[in-house]
Amino acid sequence: LTQPVTPDLLVSPSSQDGDLGSECPEDRGNWTGRLDFLLSCIGYCVGLGNVWRFPYRAYTNGGGAFLVPYFIMLAICGIPIFFMELSLGQFSSLGPLAVWKISPLFKGVGMGTILIVSLVAIYYNMIIAYVLFYLFASLTSDLPWQHCGNWWNTDLCLDHHVIKAGNSSLPVNISNTVSPSEEYWSRYVLHIQGSSGIGDPGRIRWNLCLCLLLSWTIVYLCILKGVKSSGKVVYFTATFPYLILVMLLIRGVTLEGAWKGIQFYLTPQFDHLLSSKVWIEAALQIFYSLGVGFGGLLTFASYNTFHQNIYRDTFIVTLGNAITSILAGFAIFSVLGYMSQELGVPVNQVAKAGPGLAFVVYPQAMTMLPLSPFWSFLFFFMLLTLGLDSQFAFMETIVTAVTDEFPYYLRPKKASFSAVICIALFLMGLILTTEGGMYWLVLLDDYSAGFGLMVVVITTCLVVTRVYGMKRFCRDIHMMLGFKPGPYFRTCWMVLSPATMMALLVYNIVKYQPSEYGNYHFPTWAEALGILMGVLSCLMIPMGMVVAVLQEEGTLWERVQQASRPAMDWGPSLEENRTGTYVTSLSGSQSPKPLMVHMRKYGGITSYENTAIEVDREMEEEDEEESM
Repeated sequence: LTQPVTPDLLVSPSSQDGDLGSECPEDRGNWTGRLDFLLSCIGYCVGLGNVWRFPYRAYTNGGGAFLVPYFIMLAICGIPIFFMELSLGQFSSLGPLAVWKISPLFKGVGMGTILIVSLVAIYYNMIIAYVLFYLFASLTSDLPWQHCGNWWNTDLCLDHHVIKAGNSSLPVNISNTVSPSEEYWSRYVLHIQGSSGIGDPGRIRWNLCLCLLLSWTIVYLCILKGVKSSGKVVYFTATFPYLILVMLLIRGVTLEGAWKGIQFYLTPQFDHLLSSKVWIEAALQIFYSLGVGFGGLLTFASYNTFHQNIYRDTFIVTLGNAITSILAGFAIFSVLGYMSQELGVPVNQVAKAGPGLAFVVYPQAMTMLPLSPFWSFLFFFMLLTLGLDSQFAFMETIVTAVTDEFPYYLRPKKASFSAVICIALFLMGLILTTEGGMYWLVLLDDYSAGFGLMVVVITTCLVVTRVYGMKRFCRDIHMMLGFKPGPYFRTCWMVLSPATMMALLVYNIVKYQPSEYGNYHFPTWAEALGILMGVLSCLMIPMGMVVAVLQEEGTLWERVQQASRPAMDWGPSLEENRTGTYVTSLSGSQSPKPLMVHMRKYGGITSYENTAIEVDREMEEEDEEESM
């Protein structure tokens, strides 16, 4: 008599001796700590825009009243799309290119995402280079932008210290003057007087070039081992900005005149809510602040275990991001209120957005404080940590997307491949370190992630809900989390989110305004180049469709239908997580019932296996109904 043999069906092909290993695909890498994913998402979403865009948008769009459309748009557009991206990434354990196995016809959406992220990564790291420049400049007893009289200053330079020392009771006319911090930024840091415009970049500013090299070096060292290394760095870069923000907030609100700025920031003007512009601005702030569509969220979620509670994480990150923006507004406007009182001008004359706030207005306010180098260093260190973890996400997105496409060749050489990407993007960013580099940065900022990004997000939403199918997507989430998304998520995914983003897209096109920097208006060829950047990411979608259709067989309509269906190996990456229709679709799969694999592994049926049984039963019932 022969000895009974355990059938191959009960043995996972991932292990010849029957040892089923861990739940994580080791060759791809996973988060090593419980909080790695959550902190990485917080670090990615909470970036420079929370400090230099939200406060300015709030005060120009109705002050405290702006919070009403802000939170409504967060509920309609922000939270649902955020959860959708996390669900896609975690369910498939794939990056933003390979995830389009869900519907290969639309793989061009992933290609468009990578193009957008690459362009953003180029100029975002240049902003980090500016921050490093100011950080080093703060390591002194006397800030270099504190006084006039330096070689870069002009006759228009007016020092507020001189006004104060004069103790004049007469108001000083500052309309035709320039602050020392503004001349330091434009004439010393940028040396923009050496360029006549975007077509005349001038010479490379070697101090900026070295700062850019340093910022790329920092980014590379932090993503060297993928999420295993960046997941540890974010424990510092995602939490430390909050400590500095609280310190700046406490210092700000204790200054004389601080209440004047806070009042200006928060005084509700409810008549603004009748304007469509305010609602559009709120949706734009949510859209860019949460970083949906850039592939970062999807990439981070793809390194999770299959049953990670991303439903809870979605609300923690999105609400935390909103609260951070509001807090940053208090920290910024309390200091601006003090500054306006010191200069004797209204708050709206000192308030600015974007780089103007970070590199001109706030540094000027720092010079008015005792221990100004200390506060300046803290402020720029906060900007550095805020910027870095967003940059980690951009780089991880690019690297993950390409390595998932060519896993056998690139995964073993991920560190070398990351180095190649960093060097290539550094070389492309060298034009930003020239005397006319700021013109190129503005062009990239205005066009790289404009309407192209919205088209990508709208297409993703429509493909998942209509091509792949809402019922199937909800079933996938049920299999993964143990419950189906409620009516709120389903309504937003089907109607509200795509409709809101369509409105945003139309508004952006109708209200299109050419780029400008200060008084400089960009030439027509530069505008055309910018529009081309945005259009190119959209063109990736039809190009991807053509490639997908050509790879299929049959008539044109048959090819389109075949290419729009999920690929054979679409589904959870690990065999024990595959159930129902996903059972036999994994390449090289030997096990028709992963549930048995689970039972061997855990010694019984867990709550997730109960879910798998429910999902299987649902699918069988649906198949019977269809056959009848």
